[in-house]
Amino acid sequence: MNSEILEKIAGILFDKDGTLLRYDESWGPVNREAARIAAAGNAELEPQLLFSGGMDPVSGHTRADSLLAAGNAAEIAAGFVSAGSPLDVADLTRLLDELFIRSADYSVPVTDLAVFFSRLKARGLKLGVASSDNEAAIRQTAIRFGFLEHLDFIAGYDSGHGVKPTAGMVLGFCRATGLEPTQVAMVGDNNHDMHMGANAGVGLKVAVLTGTGSPETLSAASDICIDDITGLETLLPQATVGA
Repeated sequence: MNSEILEKIAGILFDKDGTLLRYDESWGPVNREAARIAAAGNAELEPQLLFSGGMDPVSGHTRADSLLAAGNAAEIAAGFVSAGSPLDVADLTRLLDELFIRSADYSVPVTDLAVFFSRLKARGLKLGVASSDNEAAIRQTAIRFGFLEHLDFIAGYDSGHGVKPTAGMVLGFCRATGLEPTQVAMVGDNNHDMHMGANAGVGLKVAVLTGTGSPETLSAASDICIDDITGLETLLPQATVGA
């Protein structure tokens, strides 16, 4: 990894699910509930909806870059309706957004996020979260795990910055913090995150393995792949962070 690139990084924009939160533990039960809601009482339809969204209904594993792994509530709702849900897309989107806000209460963090974000903030970094989830759910997660006060920017699919993998969320982070895209590290577990970073021209695209992606699925689109977000603390040089 080029040390000059690392030394320029002054802000980190994090994906949420699979990056700050362990995906299978946090979202496996939520995806099953989403399918139950979408099936509207048809138990035989539930596993079909999960499979169509990219989740194995038996193992609970969700396929990298699949609809459930990377889509927002509106996209998931449209996919479920295409796969047989009898509900209206708009109604199902609303129900899924409500479910995803509640899901913060059952999320499993990768590390002690309050301590982790506090340490990064102390190094002078600008910090943000950009997720395909809705903004209210992101805020609820940040409140629950005690890192809201350390965030300079929050963007969900409904925040007005566009959706992944377009560049809008990254550019919104830059506007909010005064940084150039080349000063930003984009951190995520899916290629949607890496492609968003590339589309915005970020300085560093960091893939993590706490979500649905793997080195095989992420290596082509990322600059570096690390086990989890805690590796950022040793990846970024102390003396120059935030300079």
